[in-house]
Amino acid sequence: MTPTLSLMLPMAAFALAASISPGPVNLIGLSSGTRYPISRGLIFVTGATLGFIALFIIIGLGLYSVLMAIPGFNMVLRWAGIAFLLYLSIQLFRDKGEVSNAEIDQAPGFMTGAIMQWLNPKAWLASASGIGTYTSGSDMGQVMLFAAIYLPICWLSLSCWVYAGAFLRHYVHNPKILIAINRILALLLAASCIYLLIG
Repeated sequence: MTPTLSLMLPMAAFALAASISPGPVNLIGLSSGTRYPISRGLIFVTGATLGFIALFIIIGLGLYSVLMAIPGFNMVLRWAGIAFLLYLSIQLFRDKGEVSNAEIDQAPGFMTGAIMQWLNPKAWLASASGIGTYTSGSDMGQVMLFAAIYLPICWLSLSCWVYAGAFLRHYVHNPKILIAINRILALLLAASCIYLLIG
């Protein structure tokens, strides 16, 4: 096994584990699949993926270390993320389980996905730990290789959650059941804020 291949396989495994495991972005993807056309969910997923990859590369350039040296930055990031997630969870909790053409325009979009990643301290920590573990800090080539591996894995993993939501919507036609699903997802999203508080 070549050195590059022996590096790529663990990078891919890390990217898959980090991307497909449940988290705020995954829950919004699932919710989007239950409420809106798949294409709208994939727009959100694309924003979340590209937002994360941009964050990943910038952290690879050393920005994370610089920002962590700024007093209070970590706390500001954490509370901004919590406020944004709580806003999204309230919107989801209030959903009526039916989608009109006018409401489709309210689907989480590209920028919502990107912003969620930048306000999520877990995304910062996952990026920093992945880069610290699988690259040498001075080798930008390794960081770019990792980002190139991460990008399709992240997009496909998040897309799976959108398709899972669409599957639920296809087989669950009762708005009351969809309301219950949306409220469960809203509560799970709000609960994820606890991890931001104690993490």
